[in-house]
Amino acid sequence: MKDGFLKAAAITPNLKVADIDYNTSEIIKEIEKAHEKGVRLAVFPELCITGYTCGDLFLQDLLLKEALLGLDKIKKATKKKDMVVVVGLPFYFRGATYNVAAVLFEDRLLGLVPKTFIPNYSEFYEARHFTAPPAAPEIITIPELASVPEPGFEKDNYCDTWFGTKLLFQAKNMPEFILGVEICEDLWSPIPPSSEHALHGATVIANLSASDETTGKDIYRRELIKNQSARLLSAYIYADAGEGESTTDLVFAGHNLIAENGSLLSESARFKNTAIISEIDLGKLVSERKRINTFQPKINQHNQKDDCDYCFLPFSFENLSETKLSRTYPKTPFVPQNMADRDKRCNEILNIQAMGLKKRLAHTGAKNAVVGISGGLDSTLALLVTVKAFDLLGLDRKGILSVTMPCFGTTDRTYKNACELTKILGATLKEIPIHEAVRLHFRDIGQEEENHDVTYENSQARERTLILMNLANQRNGLVVGTGDLSELALGWATYNGDHMSMYGVNASVPKTLVRHLVRYFADTTKEQKLHDILMDVLDTPVSPELLPPTEGEISQKTEDIVGPYELHDFYLYFLMRFGYSPSKIYRLACHTFAGEYDTETIKKWLKTFYRRFFSQQFKRSCLPDGPKVGSVALSPRGDLRMPSDASFALWSRELEAL
Repeated sequence: MKDGFLKAAAITPNLKVADIDYNTSEIIKEIEKAHEKGVRLAVFPELCITGYTCGDLFLQDLLLKEALLGLDKIKKATKKKDMVVVVGLPFYFRGATYNVAAVLFEDRLLGLVPKTFIPNYSEFYEARHFTAPPAAPEIITIPELASVPEPGFEKDNYCDTWFGTKLLFQAKNMPEFILGVEICEDLWSPIPPSSEHALHGATVIANLSASDETTGKDIYRRELIKNQSARLLSAYIYADAGEGESTTDLVFAGHNLIAENGSLLSESARFKNTAIISEIDLGKLVSERKRINTFQPKINQHNQKDDCDYCFLPFSFENLSETKLSRTYPKTPFVPQNMADRDKRCNEILNIQAMGLKKRLAHTGAKNAVVGISGGLDSTLALLVTVKAFDLLGLDRKGILSVTMPCFGTTDRTYKNACELTKILGATLKEIPIHEAVRLHFRDIGQEEENHDVTYENSQARERTLILMNLANQRNGLVVGTGDLSELALGWATYNGDHMSMYGVNASVPKTLVRHLVRYFADTTKEQKLHDILMDVLDTPVSPELLPPTEGEISQKTEDIVGPYELHDFYLYFLMRFGYSPSKIYRLACHTFAGEYDTETIKKWLKTFYRRFFSQQFKRSCLPDGPKVGSVALSPRGDLRMPSDASFALWSRELEAL
């Protein structure tokens, strides 16, 4: 439960219609199994204590009384489990029978939540047996479940539990866990109760269901649950009735699902009674609600007894131990894992980049563009995007001036790739060696050429930018920037060097995604020579090539200096997308990259990431324009309005404690 993780289960138990002793026994067995696996929230199907398909047996007094006795046995079985259990049963109260979900915790019945929408059509004829719930929640007495008075109520006034649809259950020692409950048909209604639950604070929705299986219904059900979790910025646990229900007219398949903010965490195979378990990231959900201000929660303005009010029913977990994670996280969160999705995403991103540049060229009336081409990944992608933008505008590709500026660190491999790529794409190639210009500058400022310090490196980067800017002026064109999102996050750019351009097409593309975009170009081109060059670019180590090569090979490898980009992009995603703390990011990285990087390596580069992220904000505060392509960007005009002089102390303290 540390770091906001809640292990939850959707369980379809074995059952026999109207055999309450058998059903109760099976539910208790499943509770025991879930407890052994560390589950803290277990959700069972609709009317599972009796079976959903009892029909007119729901009119039998004996069935209703025995159902309460079964509930009492289950309630007692939750003692010392430190687990919230939600089960379904029919409940007779004041002359009417309700289809309810009972929320249990540590031998306590926290509340009974009745089904809001009672179907009365086709195969579902619940209105014959069940009644719609009252408008306001209230405290009721259930003689069959006589128990210890609830805390906070006088002994002469106490009742057993709360009854009503507007009940939310909150862990006092894990306040981000607020549980709302709805039952089957409620989700299929135009305005599900879960929508109101979420607006009143619920982060987790439990749905106790008995949804029959027909051809294709599983697809609709799955999408409905994913979409509802996305709309509510919540987790959604759906426990479905399965084998054991009567098959007089219907078949139930036990289709259990756990979704989190639009993503499916776990799904059961149909036509088999089983349990699914996953960890809900409550911190992620809370972060999303902080970020999206159109999600506007409602606050009770009235006394708790008012009809408009929700009731928050507290409980406390005994032990907030660390949840063992079984869910997986992508090592490259910016890159879709499915190849078909990846190709679709790459095509979409390339179009966004090209359309952004197209608009800037059209708006300024520029017919020319200047790109500094090095033979590396970023400049290759920038040139490919510029070509696409020119094609969209119907401009001659000769108007793209591709400039290679070899200096002390340039290798034959990157130089040849830069030249050949330009020629194949039909752009204009211009070579300007900058050795002498940089040496002259060294003499002017008193820099020894043998001193390979940051001045030695940055002098080359700034000389290149000076040339690009002036060439753009000569041609009434624009300099197209090549720097990517990962470099911006780390501040791995020379201020007023490669940091500057007139439009940065790669500004929100992380390094791990740049690689896939270039690979997509290589895979989809019909020109074999272009394919071969792009593949060689992909195979070239990432380097600024500012230090002299060793025996003709690149001597300065970026990832040896600042760390692996796959780690930095992982850190960046969870920092920016969900605002996770350093300790949580460290935990997820250790879980995700186990076997590839040891914990000390992950910690080392995480410290580097945070130190550079905070110290280099001044470079991001004056970024050129560039198109946002994904959910994470660092533009000072949009996604990251961070002061340049923010203290690193809080984050550093937590990092040192790892």
